Amino acid sequence: MPNRSKQKGDRHEREIVNQAIASGIPAKRAPGSNGENIGEHKEVDVKLGGYRVQCKRRARVAEYIKPSEHVDIQIIREDNGTSLVVIEWFNFLDLLKAAGLSDEARDNKMG
Repeated sequence: MPNRSKQKGDRHEREIVNQAIASGIPAKRAPGSNGENIGEHKEVDVKLGGYRVQCKRRARVAEYIKPSEHVDIQIIREDNGTSLVVIEWFNFLDLLKAAGLSDEARDNKMG
């Protein structure tokens, strides 16, 4: 019997890739959720506009990590650590497009 948690993670990765592609951002899922299959570290699940991405899906995410309805981006940091950015997924796709990482932007540059 397949592992339900693994299946849920695989669905999440496919969802991320499909939504990115639909937004014009090049994306590719690593077969078997193993980045070594696409020439990356084994922890890489997805290549997204040139970025190496690990997808995590949980039943619940701590409320203090989520941006509230009053902010667009949440920046968190542990003591003596590096700051991390939390942003809603579709807002992140918009940032990638604005940065010129979409297929459309590349096509426009190539003339």
